[in-house]
Amino acid sequence: MPTSAAPRSPADAMTRSPQSLASLAPTDTFVRRHVGPSPAEVERMLVEVNASSLSALMDEAMPKFIRVKSPITMDDPTNTGGFAERGEAETIAALRALASRNQVWRSYIGMGYHGTITPGVIARNVLENPGWYTAYTPYQAEVAQGRLEALLTFQTLITELTGLAVAGASLLDEGTAAAEAMTMCVGIVPAAKRAFFVDTACHPQTVAVLMTRAEGQGVRLDIGCPESAAFAAGDYCGALLAYPATDGSLRDLRATAERIHASGAQVVCVTDPMALVLLAPPASWGADIVVGTTQRFGVPMGLGGPHAAFIATKQDHVRRMPGRLIGISRDVNGNPAYRMAIQTREQHIKRDRATSNICTAQVLLAVMAGMYATYHGPEGLRSIAARIHTATSALAASLRAAGHTIVNDTWFDTLRVKVKGGASASVLTAATVKQINFREFADDTIGITLDETVLPADVVDIAACFGATIDAGSARCCCSATSCASEAIPAPLRRSGAMLQQPVFNAYHSESEFLRYIKRLESKDLSLCHSMIPLGSCTMKLNATSEMVPVSWNEFANIHPFAPASQWQGSMSMFTQLESWLGEITGFAGVSLQPNAGSQGEYAGLMVIRAYHAHRGESHRDVCLIPESAHGTNPASAVVAGLRVVAVKCTHDGEIDRADLRARAAEHAKDLSCVMVTYPSTHGVFEETIREVCDIVHGAGGQVYMDGANMNAQVGLTRPGDVGADVCHLNLHKTFCIPHGGGGPGMGPIGVAKHLVDFLPGHPVVRPANAGRFAIGPVSAAPYGSASILPISWMYISMMGGAGLTRATEVAILNANYMACRLKGHYPVKYVNAHGRCAHEFIIDCNGFEKSAGVKVDDIAKRLMDYGFHAPTMSWPEPGMLMIEPTESESQPELDRLCEALISIRGEIASIETGQLPRDNNPLKHAPHTAAVVCGSAWDRPYSREQAAYPAAWLRDFKFWPAVSRVDNPFGDRNLVCTCESVRAYA
Repeated sequence: MPTSAAPRSPADAMTRSPQSLASLAPTDTFVRRHVGPSPAEVERMLVEVNASSLSALMDEAMPKFIRVKSPITMDDPTNTGGFAERGEAETIAALRALASRNQVWRSYIGMGYHGTITPGVIARNVLENPGWYTAYTPYQAEVAQGRLEALLTFQTLITELTGLAVAGASLLDEGTAAAEAMTMCVGIVPAAKRAFFVDTACHPQTVAVLMTRAEGQGVRLDIGCPESAAFAAGDYCGALLAYPATDGSLRDLRATAERIHASGAQVVCVTDPMALVLLAPPASWGADIVVGTTQRFGVPMGLGGPHAAFIATKQDHVRRMPGRLIGISRDVNGNPAYRMAIQTREQHIKRDRATSNICTAQVLLAVMAGMYATYHGPEGLRSIAARIHTATSALAASLRAAGHTIVNDTWFDTLRVKVKGGASASVLTAATVKQINFREFADDTIGITLDETVLPADVVDIAACFGATIDAGSARCCCSATSCASEAIPAPLRRSGAMLQQPVFNAYHSESEFLRYIKRLESKDLSLCHSMIPLGSCTMKLNATSEMVPVSWNEFANIHPFAPASQWQGSMSMFTQLESWLGEITGFAGVSLQPNAGSQGEYAGLMVIRAYHAHRGESHRDVCLIPESAHGTNPASAVVAGLRVVAVKCTHDGEIDRADLRARAAEHAKDLSCVMVTYPSTHGVFEETIREVCDIVHGAGGQVYMDGANMNAQVGLTRPGDVGADVCHLNLHKTFCIPHGGGGPGMGPIGVAKHLVDFLPGHPVVRPANAGRFAIGPVSAAPYGSASILPISWMYISMMGGAGLTRATEVAILNANYMACRLKGHYPVKYVNAHGRCAHEFIIDCNGFEKSAGVKVDDIAKRLMDYGFHAPTMSWPEPGMLMIEPTESESQPELDRLCEALISIRGEIASIETGQLPRDNNPLKHAPHTAAVVCGSAWDRPYSREQAAYPAAWLRDFKFWPAVSRVDNPFGDRNLVCTCESVRAYA
């Protein structure tokens, strides 16, 4: 009987048949998953727009002279066989290889960053849930009630801990929150000298961010000891006090606060919310404004972010607060409804007179922090805080017994240790062996900050590093403590009385109830899980699951931002690659990843320009030219950077008025700093004159700042650096797929031309690898901003490759032109180029309907909710218009659904125009229609319930119901309620 041959291994087969390797191309390629329209749909849409090919459409949509001369290319440092289209699995494996080079040590460094335990129910159902992270900023309140309620809970948490009347819905980080508080003080005390006092006991990164901000705003910063400082009348507009101090000490600041108030200045407190669970609220000893970060409320350190910072203040100062504020109003039926309050403070309305340049904040992280407090409740938080404090006190006793000196006599969670015999080096060596990080002070003392993750074995190991002992039983005892009355917290500084007594903090402590609570809120919000969100200039594209998965990896989530760089070499390689790719995409010589929001990117770029002029002996150049159509953040950021805003007119077709630009540039030639332009324009068109605009400004000695908000129309086709820009910020939460998170997080890295590389931002604790020789100060508290979400953009670019990125841009432009073509017979389509083409977004004019039917653009926006859609960008850049950006991720059927909804609404408007429906009693005026209204016993409207709720056939398959009827915004501003506590009385 013949013997059979032994089966060959796969490796052997490949060796013998190299031609078979071609069949091993990945089957899970990504471009076809990210780009919504199929090839067949692309062909059908090209026919609709009368273009022979995508290339031909691009030639008509944008000037040929700005097109890239060769395709964008990116290196492939992971050596997986060229940077062609990768599969999702192999890209994740490549990133895993980078992550494996990170070392997750036990970090007890403190300085505002702490180990924390994210409850699994929050991690899985909020952080990793697209129902929460793909929603947009809640401008359309009726389809955002869940998120708004969660943010109100966050605000209530902060007011309870600080003792102040009102808190915002999150800021970017502790350093920038302190800077915003300084700006508030300048406005509150205008008669005082433009000077601000800063406590030496603040964290060094907070002081450094303040120094950067103060330089731009012309504020003198005095840094010193507040207890010994002479606060003479009118000397300062405010003073920042640390409570606890950066070395852990707890000071009674009542007398100091009284002296500051007597001088006419405001008292600002920077604090730790976990410490405030046990400490007296800052308002009780005189704080007027309180800032800090809620990172340790269940949000991983993430090598620096993102985390939700906070600001709280007195009711008197509410209209000077920066950022978003959530309040309670009512809908048209009198039911309580949440919405963003007093938006007239904000950049999108107030522009250069706004209280801040903040647009994107940290909503997703604020939701997590509020959920953490809801999950644990007041008793749970006390137990956590008591456990941390008791473990710290037990460790202090052990170290003292071993002969070491605890420099600070008071503490919550932090000890500053003077090592016996000056042997700090031996302690650090022992810590290295155990993979433990401590803080190293300049005077050879060592800082230890404990957190809720600490276990009995950790306390034993920490003590052992100092040659001290603590028996396991004692360690277990201190780590299980749920209450404390330690002398390390002086009696006057201990919190007394109840806190967090609102029902939300006391009703959901079983996981079943808590999970249902999360889902109830989630079900009230419209997100990309439900339908496209066509917001112009917001780029609500796919946030793919493979991009999101790495965010939760231990190697990215749980590293301290000030850990030695040797412990995060994988992240450093990822940063370097990402900077290289973004440089190739933009045509710039250098990139900084530090700005942790688009607004911060604008601010950072302008500060780089400011530093460049100063370095050349032209610090007097302080005029910033800004077109009237610019994003509101542009003038607001210019003011934050200390520049004078001069408006430039636009022509009737939306382009920059070159004659006016030339006149303004000539008028301010001696003091011109820069111009801020958006490309394509905010009207959704590639301006043919962009290079002339750049030449005019360069000719007058200025720099060109390009707002990267519309970068989704540029990638792979043109580059800011090639067009003539000197600086550009990139919204990674738009073009490069970081999700909007319902209003944050975002990232706003900047790219700069070669002559500006030397001014890229630095950091006082960990200097970024690409910080310039003449670096500006930090613009964010962490050296790489919100580092833990950078893997999202790394994954996106890596999976797409140069060709895929270019394809995405082409389809984004196709989708916009397809929708414009479908709608132009029903709505006036404004602002197209000479070929009748738009870029990646377009504008429809709804102004005529107010005269013909009494219908305002708001009515159309609200009626779209009944069709299951979030409204496009409303009344910007022109009043009474809708700006629509479909992005490349939406398929033709989804584009058609939105078109059909808008066409159907136009038909309803026609019924009003012809008198078939009354002008004041029709589906648009009553929109949106809730289930309660449609199913109610009374119905006296001249249209059917079916027309109200199911105006399109596809709604029979799935219907998203708005949670409330139309919200009465003016009522909410007149009757400002911004905490949960008042809900019952309000109702």
